[in-house]
This record gives sequence, C-alpha cells and structure tokens, in this order.
Amino acid sequence: MQKVVIYTGPICNYCSAAKHLLSKKKIKYEEINVGNDPEKRDEMLKKSNGMRTVPQIFIGEKHIGGYVELKALENKGELDSLIEI
Repeated sequence: MQKVVIYTGPICNYCSAAKHLLSKKKIKYEEINVGNDPEKRDEMLKKSNGMRTVPQIFIGEKHIGGYVELKALENKGELDSLIEI
C-alpha cells in the first residue's frame, strides 16, 4: 500500500473534502498542516514544483495535485489502483 500525504492549511474546504474522501474510503493518510510552518510549506513547494494552493496530495512519490484531481481519480475508478501499487 502506498503512503498518502496531504499538505493542508487552516480553514480550507478543499482540504476537508479531500480528507473526507480519503477517510470515507478508509485510506490512511499523513496530514501536514503548512499554515504556521514555513519549513513544511517550503517542503510542499519543492515537492509540488511550486504549487502554492492547498491541499497538495501525494500518493507514494507521485504528486496527485489537489482535491479536484483526487476526486477526478476517484470518479474514473483509478484511485484505488494508485493506492495499492
């Protein structure tokens, strides 16, 4: 099972939606809140090639993007196979 990491921020509806989708599917994830942590924000920016918005979601070493991209993977039936690689 691939490790899922989600970088989040404070008062973020898309972050909440992404965490809800993952939890609903019983997919465990590590949440890293970048709101008050400049080092973690820099880490997110580096890993995501400069994407500043939250959430930024990673499955294993693969950058998925944000909630919209996560939901699109789920809608296409591709999320489960990415997790279980």
